[in-house]
Amino acid sequence: MQLFVTGTDTDVGKTVVTAGLAAVMQSLGYKSGVYKPFQSGAEEKNGFLISPDLSYVKKLDFYIETLCTYLLKAPTAPYIAAELENVNINLSAVAREYQSLKQTCDVVLVEGAGGLLVPVTKDALMIDAAKMLDLPLLIVARPNLGTINHTLLTINQAKIAGLDIAGVVINRYPQDTDDIAIKTAPRLIEEYTDVNILGFIPDIADFDNVKPGALIIFFVNRVDIEKIFRIKIPKLDLSL
Repeated sequence: MQLFVTGTDTDVGKTVVTAGLAAVMQSLGYKSGVYKPFQSGAEEKNGFLISPDLSYVKKLDFYIETLCTYLLKAPTAPYIAAELENVNINLSAVAREYQSLKQTCDVVLVEGAGGLLVPVTKDALMIDAAKMLDLPLLIVARPNLGTINHTLLTINQAKIAGLDIAGVVINRYPQDTDDIAIKTAPRLIEEYTDVNILGFIPDIADFDNVKPGALIIFFVNRVDIEKIFRIKIPKLDLSL
């Protein structure tokens, strides 16, 4: 079971969704891995560059396998970040490292950087990496005004590329909102496409510090794990 996680924009919560899904699958007994091919904005720790996104995954569950091919310092498109450091990004290396992780895991989630049209090299965009890996696509969207346009554009671009779209998860969805734009966006996204909304992750203060067990419960209760991974899982009665 594999999945490519992309966003409708930057900072929409791809890492939280990717990590949450990996933690759920790991808790269900599936050996899980998260692959971050391109990490822009890598951080230095104890003299080494690390991926903050993969550090968050490890924080949720240390036993989830993680792998990053290109650790780049500049918080910008991978193409520009690599150019600044004289790094040559090779998609063939991405394919090889993905396959190596796939051989050791039951589930692999590949987290992109930004959205589908983020430049990776002079000749390739993030969507080319997703197409090369040939994985179902999960789109992470924000809830507020403008998300319909961004989400439909992402879906349409994915369809043009021939990608298999698993569905959409809306992150930071406010509970008990009276905002008409937020309340109607999920319905309109489904009405204008044949893609389903498969989950709503709530807007929670200090979400990064939510305990792993609580985050897993959030995902089990608010995300359609079966439809995302196209499997049948035991029905779990979980409550906060």
